[in-house]
Amino acid sequence: MEFPLPERPRLRPLEFKWISHGGQQLLLMRDPTGIAPDPALIPPAVALLLGLCDGERDISGIRAAFELRTGQPVTTDQIADLLAQLDAALFLDSPRFHAAHEQALAEYRGAAFRPPALAGRVYPAEPSRLLAALADYRDGRTPGPVTSARDVRGVISPHIDYQRGGPLYAATWDRAAPAVEAAEIVVVFGTDHCGGPGQITLTRQNYATPLGILPTALDIVEEVAAAIGPEEAFAEEIHHRNEHSVELALVWLHSVRTSVPPRVVPILCGSFFPYTAGEADPETDERFARTIEALQRATAGHRVLAVAAADLAHVGPAFGDQRPYGEDDRRQLAAHDDALLAAICAGDARGFFTQLRAEQDARRICGLPPIYLLLRFLGPCTGEVVGYDQCPADPEGGSLVSISGVLLR
Repeated sequence: MEFPLPERPRLRPLEFKWISHGGQQLLLMRDPTGIAPDPALIPPAVALLLGLCDGERDISGIRAAFELRTGQPVTTDQIADLLAQLDAALFLDSPRFHAAHEQALAEYRGAAFRPPALAGRVYPAEPSRLLAALADYRDGRTPGPVTSARDVRGVISPHIDYQRGGPLYAATWDRAAPAVEAAEIVVVFGTDHCGGPGQITLTRQNYATPLGILPTALDIVEEVAAAIGPEEAFAEEIHHRNEHSVELALVWLHSVRTSVPPRVVPILCGSFFPYTAGEADPETDERFARTIEALQRATAGHRVLAVAAADLAHVGPAFGDQRPYGEDDRRQLAAHDDALLAAICAGDARGFFTQLRAEQDARRICGLPPIYLLLRFLGPCTGEVVGYDQCPADPEGGSLVSISGVLLR
C-alpha cells in the first residue's frame, strides 16, 4: 500500500539520547512502544532538522527555518528524502504509522495473553531458572519480619531492572508475601514511560509471566473504563505491550504466589507534566476522581492489594543534568527522597505531590503518577520503608536512579 507523506510532517513522541559512537556525538532515537522496531542514530545537523518537524511547517518551511538557523543550504529534495526514510521507519505521525499502529493493536488484543516483553533479557524465560535467579537476590540478606497479611494494603516496588534493583525487590516482596497470598484482587499502577499527560490506560489482556498467566479482572476493568470513558481508557492500550513497569512488579508477585494467582487490574499512568508545571491540579482532575471512585467501588468487598511499580529520581548527565553527581549530591538526593518517603508513609498524596510541584519535578520522579494514584486509592494509611538505594545509570557512576520499597497499611 502506498502512503503519502504528511503535508506538515510531525515527529512522533519518541525516546532520544545523545551517545558517543565512532568518535562522534550522535542522537539515538527509538520508539519505546516498539511499533517502530529499529532505533536510528542521527548526526547533530539532522537532529536539528528533525526538531523542525513539529507539524507546523511544510517542507519549504522546514528548509527555510533550517537554513536561517544554521546558514547551511539544503534542498527540498534532500528534506523529502529524509522524511521518506523517517516515515518508512515509522518515526513520523503519518498514515503509514497509523496503519502500523492499528495492526499492532489488533495483534495485541487478539493474542491469548500479553507475553512477557522482558523474558530472556532482564530475567530468565525458563521458570526454574527465573525462580533461581530471584532467589539469588535474597542471598546474604537477613529476612525482615513477616508482616500480617491483613495489615498490608499497598506496596511500592521498584521498576528498575533486576540486575540493579534485585535485592530491594526481594526485600520488598518477601515482606509483602502474606498480603500477596491473601489477595483476591491486585491493582497495579505502573509508570507509562511514553504515556500522554494525565492519561489512565487500561487493558483487557491477561498478563503472562514465565510462571503462567495472571488473569485480568475484566469486570473491574470494564467498570473503571465506563467511568473514564471507554475510548479514552483504551486510547493508549498498545503501550501495555512493551511497557516494563507493570511487568517487572508482576513477575515478583507471581514468584511469591505460584499457586492459584489473584486477579489483576493493570493500569498504566501517563505523564504528570501539566500538574508539576502548575498548569493543572491532580486533586481536582475529574478523570482521576472518577478512576479512583470506580476502582474503590468495583473492588469493595474483596481482599485487595494495591501496588505502585515506581522508581524515584533520575539525575545526572544521562538524564540531562549538566554535571555528574558526587558524594554531596548523593547525600542531598537521599535527603530529598527521605522527605518524599515521609509523605508517602503518612498516606499524604497531596503532600507528596506538592513537594514535586514546588521543584517542578526537577529530579524526574518517574514514579510520581503511580504513587500519587496509589495513595489516592488507598485513602488513609501509614507506611514503612523497607529499603532505599541509589543505582548507577551510566558507566562513570555520575548518573543515578533512586529506588525504594514501601509497605502501606
